[in-house]
Amino acid sequence: MSVPTLSFDQVIDRLLSMKQPYFAKYLAVYSSWYGGVITDPAIMMLPLDDHMVHRGDGVFEALKCADWNIYALARHLERMKCSLAASFLEPPVDEKRLIEIVCATVRAGNNGNCIVRILISRGPGSFSANPYESVGSQLYVIVAAHEPTAPEKYEKGVKLVTTGIPIKTDYFATIKNCNCLSNVLMKKQALDRGADYAVSLDEKGFLAEGAMENIGIVSKKGELLIPRFSRILRGVTVTRVMELARGLIGAQLTATAEADITPEQACDAAEILIFATSFSILPAVEYDGIRVGDGRPGPVFRRLFELMVEDQAKNPEMLTSVRT
Repeated sequence: MSVPTLSFDQVIDRLLSMKQPYFAKYLAVYSSWYGGVITDPAIMMLPLDDHMVHRGDGVFEALKCADWNIYALARHLERMKCSLAASFLEPPVDEKRLIEIVCATVRAGNNGNCIVRILISRGPGSFSANPYESVGSQLYVIVAAHEPTAPEKYEKGVKLVTTGIPIKTDYFATIKNCNCLSNVLMKKQALDRGADYAVSLDEKGFLAEGAMENIGIVSKKGELLIPRFSRILRGVTVTRVMELARGLIGAQLTATAEADITPEQACDAAEILIFATSFSILPAVEYDGIRVGDGRPGPVFRRLFELMVEDQAKNPEMLTSVRT
């Protein structure tokens, strides 16, 4: 069977004919390579020779937008600065222009409840590992419809398992980079084992982080403990939760801290919490097949979730309107 050589027009015609049901989730994309915003998912593409495609050479952030307000934008951009510096990447625009582009892309998507992904790549230029062959860094902003987490996951809890996928080394663990193979394999392991989420262990056997989530426990002494940030990514959501949790000390909590947490301690905890941008906080009621606490979402989860809902809806210091 012969392999056809396609013309430019044939490629475009094929792209326009390949509509997929999931395209409905893709609202808008800004591409510095294209020079603007596009809203047709059929042409939301990257150059194959962009180093982000063939080397994972780029950094990203994912943000939640609700009711036309982006939550914790400044904190995400501050973390992105750290990722860029550690990756020796120069952003193609300054922060003011980046925020303008993000807001304009959300508006173009015409949906105030969405997930915004900001990606900065090394850029196109070659298929080699040589970063100096790139023509320059590129910015891509992806706006997709936010699919709310099923209510029963908050009401009944989720299952967590330990993964055998090794964690990234300290240097790379603290960069939110686009080389996410280990994250994909962790998620695959969780789903293959009938669980919702997975958590990795560091080289000493302590809890580290999930595929795209942070993990924490509430000990039976009332301590809210999370793995040390020195060996994992500093999550924006979990950092904010820990700030809000300080207000519960003396009531529902006795302390909040970073700590070395063993799987045994997690199994014996009163509560296990999972943190991420998309869902804020979820309660894990089963860990490696062992019931956590009484097998139901606990009081600390419920109170922290209430605080996060209020913070995401009403705290002007944490919200950036995309309409202004």
